[in-house]
Amino acid sequence: MITSSMATSKPQKKKMKRYYEEKDNTNEPEPSKAAPENDKILEDNLENRNETNSNRIEKPRNNKQISGATDPFPGSAPIHKKQLSKYDRPRKTTLDKTYMYRAKQQFKAHEEKVQLAVGLSARHDVLLPEEEGYLEADEGQDTCTISQEDIAEAVDITSGSKHFKLVLNQFGPYRINYSGNGRKLLLAGHRGHVAAIDWQSKNLNSEMNVMETINDVRWLHTHNMYAVAQLRWLHIYDSTGMELHCIKKFNDVLRMEFLRYHFLLATSSATGFLQYLDVSIGKEIVATNVKSGRLGVMCQNPYNAVIHLGHSNGTVTLWSPSMKEPLVKMLCHHGAVRSLSVDKTGMYMASSGLDRKLKIFDIRTFRPLHASVLPLGAGALCHSQKGLLAAGTGNIVQVYKDTHLGPPQVPYLCLSVKGPIHGLQFCPFEDVLGIGHGGGFTSMIVPGAGEANFDALECNPYENKKQQREWEVKALLEKIPPELITLDPTQLGEVDAATMEEKHKEQVERLGFDPHEKTRFVPRRKLKGKSSSTNLLKRKKKVAHERQREQIKMSLEDQKANEHNINDSKAPQSHRTTLDRFKK
Repeated sequence: MITSSMATSKPQKKKMKRYYEEKDNTNEPEPSKAAPENDKILEDNLENRNETNSNRIEKPRNNKQISGATDPFPGSAPIHKKQLSKYDRPRKTTLDKTYMYRAKQQFKAHEEKVQLAVGLSARHDVLLPEEEGYLEADEGQDTCTISQEDIAEAVDITSGSKHFKLVLNQFGPYRINYSGNGRKLLLAGHRGHVAAIDWQSKNLNSEMNVMETINDVRWLHTHNMYAVAQLRWLHIYDSTGMELHCIKKFNDVLRMEFLRYHFLLATSSATGFLQYLDVSIGKEIVATNVKSGRLGVMCQNPYNAVIHLGHSNGTVTLWSPSMKEPLVKMLCHHGAVRSLSVDKTGMYMASSGLDRKLKIFDIRTFRPLHASVLPLGAGALCHSQKGLLAAGTGNIVQVYKDTHLGPPQVPYLCLSVKGPIHGLQFCPFEDVLGIGHGGGFTSMIVPGAGEANFDALECNPYENKKQQREWEVKALLEKIPPELITLDPTQLGEVDAATMEEKHKEQVERLGFDPHEKTRFVPRRKLKGKSSSTNLLKRKKKVAHERQREQIKMSLEDQKANEHNINDSKAPQSHRTTLDRFKK
């Protein structure tokens, strides 16, 4: 009865072999033999749990996958040097032996964080959704022969609608300006017509006639305010066309440039003054007399916010609001300068003059790279975000590619408009070139001109009202002071080693000893509880006070010796009597 109630033991089934297992592998080991191995695995897991996070990171991981195969490329993927150079800084912080150990460690940790951020930014390039592309022609065909109608038919409907014309014959010629995010367009006719439109949806926001000559127009920090340089004074309007301010200190303004990160409106006048208006407080910051006559040519360097002025004697001067004299003065042409433009990187400047020459300068060395002669000369120049150069010669617009590599010969694209060209500007983040001329306005499609990927935290073309208000407050808090505008903005993050050395010497002379001396007193260890932390601190202070007393005593002795020498050098006086006071 007992034997019949006991369950019969079943034979163990064979384990099926997987595709990743070797053919010579035997069956699974018996539980009795595998028990010590399992105990060892549990002990290892307990040890790993007790380890710190740093040890976990440094411990090499098992590269085996679920399938049992090893990873042929362990670790993170390497980053190409070209991608790293795109985000890397031009210079790194280096500290010599004069700095303290703690300062070196802080700088080292900061450099590690910067390098980590550079590597992450370079890796995230793969996630960018858009890619810029240029126009490619067939064999034996130049891209400049392709018309705008052919380009509009080849692209999608949304991109094709970006080529349009506005016929405005009555109040021209027109000056134009796009907003910072590229959504709004401002048109200003020479005879007083001003219009603000959303050029993509073709909606008219405001339109008016100021009944006065207009020389230039500029959007301010948002598309809710814009400045108009009228015949007599400078006027500020809102997006509905209502006048907010009339600034009479800025009279006879010819050209304007808005410095986005400094909230400064730079103006050049017919009287020869370069003036800066702080838009955040509504006051004039600097007014500089350039002493070069009428200032009708002006542009800004988007890299360092330095203003470039062209003069009638063929020179170009570079100005900063913190200096009363020009930072640089260059002789660019044999005749008067007609137009200037600086690319986004701040390395190359294009200039045109009455000598009909188009010159490309390297601003890092202030030397010309190459020059070419245009038939009529360029009256307007403009650089795109990707480095294309647009030149307006008469009523023809020519777009050149890679002008910093060689002299411009064959244009990339060409377009003829109705009337002389007075204003050129590439739309930010769009492959569009805006042309203001005597017959109105023309929008030209230029493939590869705009930046394909934008930073929504800095400039968002699709921002709503809430995001716009938040950006405005943040930009105002992060406003850069005008005193920091220099030719090389990378110098602002460096340490002035010469000034630190001078301060250190003055401190040593004042105290009589070096407080940052590296050879410090190390107390000898004693037994029987005499080497506690409090006793060690007392002994260190005692030795420090003794050294300080010696230094002070020596300085006092030197001072007395100097006074004694001064007294000895004086001539000895004879014995005086009471009658000596009557002597003359």
